[in-house]
Amino acid sequence: MAAEHGRKWDRCLADTAVKTVTGLAVGVVFSVLLFKRRTWPVSLGSGLGLGMGYANCQHDFRSPYLVHGNMVKDQ
Repeated sequence: MAAEHGRKWDRCLADTAVKTVTGLAVGVVFSVLLFKRRTWPVSLGSGLGLGMGYANCQHDFRSPYLVHGNMVKDQ
């Protein structure tokens, strides 16, 4: 049980980090190309990425019987 909880935390933190950095990068690109170097696209992109990661973490922790594909063993 504790090992599964640890795996969920690891997956949650990794997913949130990837989504936040991706949102930040998209925000920087939009800021440079379309919005004359304003800062709000960067903030919006990183905030959306952080929010999406947080929502995925909530869903993962609230569904205890969710089986992820890499945990299923072939027989």
